[in-house]
Amino acid sequence: MRNLRPLLWIGIALLGALAVATIALHRGEQINALWLVTAAVCTYALGYRFYSKFIAAKVLALDPHRATPAERLENGRDFVPTNKWVVFGHHFAAIAGPGPLVGPVLAAQFGYLPGTLWILVGAVFGGCVQDFVILLFSVRRDGKSLTEMAKEEIGRVGGLVAYASVISILVILLAVCALIVVNALKQSPWGAFTIAMTIPIAFLMGIYLRRLRPGRVLETSAIGFVLVLAAIWGGQWVSQTPSVARYFTLSASGLAMAIIVYGFAASALPVWLLLAPRDYLSTFVKLGTIGLLALGILAMHPTMHMPPLTRFIDGTGPVFAGKIFPFAFITIACGAISGFHSLISSGTTPKLIRRETEIRLVGYGAMLCESMVAIMATVAACVLDPGTYFAINSPAGIAGALPDKAAATITGWGFPVTAGSMQTLAQNVGEITLFNRTGGAPAFAVGMAHIFSNSLGGQAVMALWYHFALMFEALFILTVLDAGTRVGRFMVQDALGHVWKPLGRTSWYPSVLSTSALIVAAWGYFLWQGVKDPLGGINSLWPLFGIANQLLAAVALCLATTIIIKMHRVKYALVTLAPLGWLVVVTFTAAWHKIFDLDPRIGFLAQARQIASAGGNARLIFNNRLDAVVTGILVVLVALLLVESVRHWIAVLSSAKRAMTTESPFIATRLVEERG
Repeated sequence: MRNLRPLLWIGIALLGALAVATIALHRGEQINALWLVTAAVCTYALGYRFYSKFIAAKVLALDPHRATPAERLENGRDFVPTNKWVVFGHHFAAIAGPGPLVGPVLAAQFGYLPGTLWILVGAVFGGCVQDFVILLFSVRRDGKSLTEMAKEEIGRVGGLVAYASVISILVILLAVCALIVVNALKQSPWGAFTIAMTIPIAFLMGIYLRRLRPGRVLETSAIGFVLVLAAIWGGQWVSQTPSVARYFTLSASGLAMAIIVYGFAASALPVWLLLAPRDYLSTFVKLGTIGLLALGILAMHPTMHMPPLTRFIDGTGPVFAGKIFPFAFITIACGAISGFHSLISSGTTPKLIRRETEIRLVGYGAMLCESMVAIMATVAACVLDPGTYFAINSPAGIAGALPDKAAATITGWGFPVTAGSMQTLAQNVGEITLFNRTGGAPAFAVGMAHIFSNSLGGQAVMALWYHFALMFEALFILTVLDAGTRVGRFMVQDALGHVWKPLGRTSWYPSVLSTSALIVAAWGYFLWQGVKDPLGGINSLWPLFGIANQLLAAVALCLATTIIIKMHRVKYALVTLAPLGWLVVVTFTAAWHKIFDLDPRIGFLAQARQIASAGGNARLIFNNRLDAVVTGILVVLVALLLVESVRHWIAVLSSAKRAMTTESPFIATRLVEERG
C-alpha cells in the first residue's frame, strides 16, 4: 500500500493541474463549477501534505516532547489543554468571518478567474503559512500576543509601532464585524433565535466536557450537533409563530446592546465555558453547510454563468471601483490571507494547544478549510446569471434606483436582466426586492439558495434556504467578534502589565474584567454610533476594512521573518518573506489609490472634493478626509515597522547583532498524545 502512495499523489497533482488549466485557459464556453471544487481540493491536499510538512519539519522543527503553555501555565480560565479537534473547531470558527463569504462575491465582478487563482495561491503560500508560523511562535513564547512578541523580537520601537497599528486595526475590524451582524439579524427572528440558542448549548457542552464527562469529545459533539439542528428548526418555527417571534424581532439598537454584552461575556468568562464550545459548535454549522453546498454542486454540477474575465477589470466596475490590481487582492482577504488570523494565532488558540505537533492541523489546516469556504462563495456568486448578480450588487447610484431603469442599465453593460425576472426571484426567496442589495451577503445567500433548492427540495424551499444562508453568514461573523474581543483583552493586558504588573496577569480577575470592558467599549462605541447615525461611527471607517486587514498581515509576516532569521534558518526565510513582499506591494499601492486617486469613486480626497464642490453633506466630506488620514497613518506605522525589521535582519546577518530569540526554556511534556 505504501508503494502506491506516490502514484496517488501524482494522480492528485495531475488532476489538480488539469482543473487549474481548465479554469485559467478555457474561453468562449461556460465551464462547470466542479472544476473549481476539484482544483481547490487537489491544491489544498498537496499544500497540506507537502508544503505544510516541509514547514513543520525544516522551518519550525515541531517538537512532540515539548510542553506547551496550555500544560505549563494551566489556570482553568485562559490556559487550558484542550482536545485538538475542539481547538481546530475554535480556531476555524474564530478566523472564518465575513471575509471568505463576502470578499469573493464582490470580487466576482472581475469574473471568476482572478478571485479563484488568488484564493488558491494566496492560501497555500500566504494565509496558511502566516497562521501556522505565528501560532507556533506564540506557543513557544507562553502564548504571548502579536504585539508583545514584536516588542521582544524587533525591539521597543517595533513593539510600540506594532501595538499602535494592531490595536487600531483590531478595533476597526471588530466594529465592522459587529455592524454586519446587526444588519444581518435585525428584524430576523429566525436568525436571532438560532444564534441566541447557541449560547446555552455552548454552556452545556462546556460543563459536560469539563465536569460531567471529561474527555468525551464524541459524546459532547453528538449532543451539540443534535441541539444546534433543533435550534435551526426552532428558529424557523419561531419566525412563523407571531406570538413568539415578537420576542426575537430585535431592532438595530437592541441587537447592538446584546452583541456588546455577549462580547464582554465571551472575553471575561473561562474559555472552556463559552468561547471554545460555542466556536466548536459553530464549526458544525459552518463546515456542515459548506459540505452540503459541495454535495449540492456534485449533485447538480451547476454551470458558471459568470465569464472568467469581465469588462470591469479596467476599474469601472459597478460593485466597487478600481482595477483588478490591486483591488481584487484587497477585496479578497480572508480565504487567501488575512491579518486578523494572526491575532487569533497569537491570542486564544496558543493557550489551548496540547502538543506542538497539533499546530500543523490547527494553523495550516483550519486556514485551508476557510479557503474552501471562499471557493464555495465564488461558486455561489458565479452560478447566478451575470445580470442577476449585478442587479443585486450594484448600488442605486450606479445602476438606477427604479427596477426598470436598473435592468436597462445592466443590460446595456452586456448582462441581460429584466425587472420581471428579478421580481420573481425576490418572491421566491421571500423578499420585496433584490435590486441594489449591496454588500455581498444577499448575493451569496441567493446563490447558495439556488444551489440548495435545485439539489435539495426544489424551488418550493428556496425561501427557506435563502434565510438559512443569511443566518449562516451572521453565525460566521459572530464567532470572529467573540474571539477577537478576547484577543484584544490579552493585548490590553500585555500593555498595562508594563504599567502595573498585576494588570498583566491573565488569571487575575479584576484585570480580566477591566481590560475586557476597555476593549468592548472601544469597538462598542463605534458600533453604537454607526447604528444610531448612518454616516457616523464605524460607517465612517468601513472603507478601510480590506486595507487594514492586509496591513495587519504584513505586520505578522514582518515578525515571522524576523524570528526565522534569528533562529538561524535564513535559507528558509522566503517562506514568509515572499508573501510579505507581495502584501507590501499590494497594500501600499491600494492605500495610495484610496488616498490620492483622482477618480471620486476610488480616492477619498477626490470624493471629498466632489461632494464639497456640489455643496453636499458635510459629514460625508469629513468621513472621506478621516478615511484618508487614518489610511495614511496606518501605512506609515506599518512602513516604520518594516524598516525596523529590515534593520534587525541586516544587523543579524552581518553579525553586528547577536541572534537571540525569546523562546521559553524547554520543558518536557507529561501529556499523553491523543489518537484520532
